[in-house]
Amino acid sequence: MKHTLAVLGIAAALFAHNANAAEGEREDASVRSDIVVRALTLLDTPYRYGGSTPASGFDCSGLVRYVYNAVGARQLPRRSEDIGRVGEPITRSQLEPGDLVFFNTLARAYSHVAIYIGEGRFLHAPARGGRVRIEALDDRYWRARFDGARRFFDVDARPLRATDERGFLAARFSPLFPSDEGTEVIKP
Repeated sequence: MKHTLAVLGIAAALFAHNANAAEGEREDASVRSDIVVRALTLLDTPYRYGGSTPASGFDCSGLVRYVYNAVGARQLPRRSEDIGRVGEPITRSQLEPGDLVFFNTLARAYSHVAIYIGEGRFLHAPARGGRVRIEALDDRYWRARFDGARRFFDVDARPLRATDERGFLAARFSPLFPSDEGTEVIKP
């Protein structure tokens, strides 16, 4: 019951924000809402190393990729470390629903990725034997392992860009999203 109330509170806050936003912000907020709502539908899906679908289960990056692809927001690299090299770096205080948060859980940077859902909470596929669940950024374990956050939305709600495999490889060596060369536009 407590979990259900928290989810409903997050959803209500997202929809209220969308109603009060300007046109460009509304498009961006709509994609963000879609990401959070889609992620919430996957709660309790079993963890599976290498998993990337609800039927097979998810690992952390498989979950993030699945959600972003399902709502047409962006194609992302497969590994959390690679996802952590693309997008726009943001601070914890700049987090908005739909942004990605990264943690050092395996003694290496960006070894775990999750979807920020608002109100200081994130949704993730935690580990073997676990299930997709919601946790708090301020939980002692996660606060100590927080590595950073990335945003994959344009602030003026222009269509988002997705890279092909060459772009993913180029992104591995750049902290910023690769140039327009070799990209296609995906409309949210």
